[in-house]
This record gives sequence, C-alpha cells and structure tokens, in this order.
Amino acid sequence: MTPQGKIIALQSCPGYRKPMTSLEEVEAVANFGLMNDAHARANSERQVLLIEQETLESLNLQPGDVKENITTSGIELMKLPANTQLKFGNNVVLELTKPCAPCSRMEELRPGLLKEIAGKRGMLARVIVGGKICRGDTIQIVQNEA
Repeated sequence: MTPQGKIIALQSCPGYRKPMTSLEEVEAVANFGLMNDAHARANSERQVLLIEQETLESLNLQPGDVKENITTSGIELMKLPANTQLKFGNNVVLELTKPCAPCSRMEELRPGLLKEIAGKRGMLARVIVGGKICRGDTIQIVQNEA
C-alpha cells in the first residue's frame, strides 16, 4: 500500500525577511506556486518548500520556522526521488524537484542549526495541477507512468 501523509500546517512568505503567515488554506497555481507567496515564480523548481513535522520536532522547531510552505507528516519526503509527484487532497499535484539546501538564515534561528539541518531542510517542488490546499488534507504519492 502506498504511504499516505497529511498536511499539518500551511504557510506563505509575504516578502523578503518577513515572518511566515500561517494559513488554513491556500490556492496553488499550476507552474507558478502558492498565491501571495513571495517565492512563487513561473517555470521555477523552487515554487513550494515542504518539510516533515517529524524533522521539525527532532530539531525542536515549529512549523514555518525554516520558511517551508507545507509542513507534512507521514511521508519521508527526503527519501523520495526528484520528479516524484504528490497529490494533496482531491486534485492538487506537486512534483518534487530537489532537496532544499539550508541557507545562512538557519544560523539566525539558532547557532549550529545550519549544520544540524543539513540534508533535512525539506524538498522543493513545482505545482503541476493547481487548486485549493487545506490544512488537514491527505497527501498521496502518485505513481509516475513510465
């Protein structure tokens, strides 16, 4: 059986160095990203950042601390290969593009966090099928057709 996850939290970035905004729902736009998110860009492989709640908890961090858009639970994102597609709720599909490299901002959260979070910062993704994403939605791995 394919593992199933859940959306624990949703956040958007209103602008450079501004605190993340916690959301109950957000509109994902195909080949763009999340509405009103400063990182949304057409044709970008960095449209959405996902991280597991389990990783945040292991580092004593809260949802949104590392600037992720979607905090998940139940699927080990870092073990999934690039091009894996994830279905959120009934229709939204995101395609993982690559792991997110931690930046120096991690040190602003806590000295030593840059080293602690290396290899665990989450996965970047692009929006393949847009629609509404809600906190609590299920997440399923979509098998790619070869």
